[in-house]
Amino acid sequence: MVDYNVTVSTANIPYATTLSSVSMKLVGTDGESDRTWLLSFKWLLSFLRGAVSSFTVSCPASLGKLVLIELDKQRLPFIPEDSWFPAKVEVKSPEGETYHFPIYRWITDNEVHRFREGTALKVFDDNHHLGQYSREQELNQRAQDYVWDVYAEGIPHIIKAESPSSLPSEVRLNEKGCFCISSLTELNLKGLDDCTERWDDLDTINRVFCCKRTAISEYVQQHWKEDALFAYQFLNGVNPMLIRRCTVLPRNFPVTDDMVCLHGQGSLGDEMKKGNIFLCDYKNFDGLKANTINGKKQYLMAPLILLHKTPEHKLMPIAIQLKQTPADDNPIFLPTDSEYDWLIAKIFVRSTDFNEHQLNVHLLRTHLLAEVFAVSLLRNLPMVHPLYKLLVPHTRYTLQINLLARIRLISESGVFTQVSPPPSGNHYQINAFFLRSLASVTYSSLCIPDDITERGLQNVPNFYYRDDGLQLWDIINRFVKGVLSYYYKTDAEVQKDSELQKWILDIFEHGFLSQPDKGEIKIYLGLILFKSTTNHHRITQSQFDFRDISLSIQEAIVIMTHTLVKIEATRMLQTLPDVNATVQGMASLWLLSKPSSDFVALGQYPEEHFSEEVPRKLIKDFQGELGVLSAAIKIRNQSLEIPYTYMDPAEFENSVAI
Repeated sequence: MVDYNVTVSTANIPYATTLSSVSMKLVGTDGESDRTWLLSFKWLLSFLRGAVSSFTVSCPASLGKLVLIELDKQRLPFIPEDSWFPAKVEVKSPEGETYHFPIYRWITDNEVHRFREGTALKVFDDNHHLGQYSREQELNQRAQDYVWDVYAEGIPHIIKAESPSSLPSEVRLNEKGCFCISSLTELNLKGLDDCTERWDDLDTINRVFCCKRTAISEYVQQHWKEDALFAYQFLNGVNPMLIRRCTVLPRNFPVTDDMVCLHGQGSLGDEMKKGNIFLCDYKNFDGLKANTINGKKQYLMAPLILLHKTPEHKLMPIAIQLKQTPADDNPIFLPTDSEYDWLIAKIFVRSTDFNEHQLNVHLLRTHLLAEVFAVSLLRNLPMVHPLYKLLVPHTRYTLQINLLARIRLISESGVFTQVSPPPSGNHYQINAFFLRSLASVTYSSLCIPDDITERGLQNVPNFYYRDDGLQLWDIINRFVKGVLSYYYKTDAEVQKDSELQKWILDIFEHGFLSQPDKGEIKIYLGLILFKSTTNHHRITQSQFDFRDISLSIQEAIVIMTHTLVKIEATRMLQTLPDVNATVQGMASLWLLSKPSSDFVALGQYPEEHFSEEVPRKLIKDFQGELGVLSAAIKIRNQSLEIPYTYMDPAEFENSVAI
């Protein structure tokens, strides 16, 4: 007889404990053990949350190299059925070799579950017949568990699920309560969520939102009317994805030299040749009908904004047109207009930018694409595949977070549908927007180096999103390239991996809706990590800091000829959303800006999927580089009037987890 020493670790997460009886079978290249009940002196305490328990499995002879283990749990009499979350199993063989079996998933039934030894194997390297069978069975089951569905025509596909309880147990998170109610309480806004009155004055708004403040939100509150902060947000606010260098004025934006002040720098044409003129164009909103909130019609503009880089290297707005088609009732607003005429034009822009950010940059380009990456991964790559091991930590909680958002935020009764102009629950209207937006979504447009170059922003000063983002992109891609180079020695091996090819095809078909585009696999993987971590954090964490009371606009009082009836502060207030729409929107932004209670930072991998030395060292190197960048960002921020923290890798999640 020979003995195998088995160590079973139960995860230290809520409800991970089982009081059921657990059995195990060891399967090796030279045979398999009998099914053995795992018994120790701890008995029922062996599989408590966080427990590490040791057992012995005896066999008549050595099993050779271990290929997999089989686990199942059986309910004991008089003990309720429960779920169990084993983290990992380690087996020490009679020959002295230690085998690692990563698990990290819920076992909720009484069926037999197979788990592979931790060494990553591509499909063409998996030669053991039981290993191949286990691989096929796993993918067959996943194809049943993860089914594609169409939420709306023209947008990336989603997982088919009616409620969180219908999701596979391995991707669920613990329920966090109502999206908005808890945030209203935290912000001391409970009671105001039912008030359909208009705001009395700006001071009242400031007092209402004084409960939760950050250093940046304080700065924004003091300076929100200023042109410099308005322009700054196009580079370093919630949506730095739209601004681009302008070399030729759009034909539908007839700005002339007589209109603009260029700080003594010559003509508009000269400044465009020097690369000092920038454009933001919200054309995707053109012609869309806005929502109705509290029975009041809302207004959604499709503005164009022209900005100028001054000799002091500051970006300043020089012209705003609120609709796409020039007309007498669509004037071009200028900084030389009266204070509130110019201010309200900027408020209209901020309202549109909020919705562009939420629908395009946040929902479409981050959440929906992250869901495609996650579903494709789980459908096509088994746990033993190297790319599954690399990417699965970056899918944590994404599917349930997205499902909750569809139910509670963007459905017909969702929070954002009730407080923002685009009728999120109206699929006809939202489809028109997404069809326009998706046309510009290509692999290269999602890669920050290509995107920055295409928009002509390589040399814009004080562009911290670009500076930090490019460094993060390089660090992530070096890490990805290192892992790929270890497992794939040639391009031919990539082509030979049928599972990897199916995974890419699934993303192409269900994420990009079969739009033709190409990208190297290392760029592809770097993109997934960047979008699911860095880009998502930047979007969510900046939302509350740059909180915008103009979530919606409900009186189009400035759409008139430029003989302008002068607008005053009281008249301007009438354009802002009602009290309940404002506080519900702010409560949602507060919730979406908060880190999860079980926060895991980028590059941290508490679940040990890799057992080989090389990828484990690459992970340590990756963490080291992220630490160096984090320290550099913190030092840089000490000298900034507005610290830019949103790309600090120590501050954001390893996945789309909120």
